[in-house]
Amino acid sequence: MQEEIRFATFNVCNLAPAGAKLYDNLEPLSPAQYAAKAEWTARQIDLLDADVIGFQEIFSQAALRDVLSRTRHYREATVAGYDAMDPAGRMLPTVALVSRLPLAGAGVAWADFPTGMSVSADDNACRFARAPLHVQVILPGGQLTDVVVVHLKSRRPDYRHGDGNDAASYALANLRSLQRRGAEAVALRVLASELGHSGRPRIVLGDFNDIANAVTTSIVMGAGAPCEPGMEMRARLYDANAIQLRQDALRHVGYTNIHDSAYMTIDHILVSEHFHPASPRAIGVLQEVTYLNDHLLRGLPHASDHGQVLARIKLLGNID
Repeated sequence: MQEEIRFATFNVCNLAPAGAKLYDNLEPLSPAQYAAKAEWTARQIDLLDADVIGFQEIFSQAALRDVLSRTRHYREATVAGYDAMDPAGRMLPTVALVSRLPLAGAGVAWADFPTGMSVSADDNACRFARAPLHVQVILPGGQLTDVVVVHLKSRRPDYRHGDGNDAASYALANLRSLQRRGAEAVALRVLASELGHSGRPRIVLGDFNDIANAVTTSIVMGAGAPCEPGMEMRARLYDANAIQLRQDALRHVGYTNIHDSAYMTIDHILVSEHFHPASPRAIGVLQEVTYLNDHLLRGLPHASDHGQVLARIKLLGNID
């Protein structure tokens, strides 16, 4: 039986076909630019060599499949995902999952918040900006595992019509983005908790647009939440980077984004206690988390503006 499984998350940065108009301030890719981006992305996927990869900023499932056709190790992998468009017919960013492990069925996009959740009178207050994707992956040995790929609201200021160009307007626009991301974090926490009632392992990975100890990320993990005695480990999720066995502060360079010269890790892999070395119910142990981020310092026009996160998990014996 396969003894190690590898999970990764990869924000590809606007993967769309050549000529597709995505944003008013962004020119479409030329055929040559698209080819360069597709080839770079394919090489990076092969370099990750993960069994399961969650993707963000996929504007076209067809483009993702084209990238996979350019890889060496993922041409036969299974793809789960969905396409989305705005009312004007313009492509919207979505998430996707690619797996070399078998899936129990097609993925399910969680477009709506759980019933009763809202943050304002906004028409979109009860929906995710980018619907998380829930996929059930079958691990070696047959264990069914719930994997959720996410992309929470960005830090980009949320300006509204009529806003000024002063400091107060900028601050309020940032607050709106934070409120939206916070609401999505709460909704994701509720949905992930509902999955936890099954007792199956859970992995939530993707672009959280915030650091691991931020309030929003902590909400998703359930850190500090009240629970029944003896259920502390079962109730929450854990940052893979924090519980990995191979901790080495001298070589730790775990950042996935550079913004205004600040190095941040905003892409994360969260796991249930089933992969925590301290859990008596563990079926695997997180050996190591690594970051593929050298390209962030090179300024390659066809590369992603995010680093990738890779988690290596050693399975413990027979997990039937």
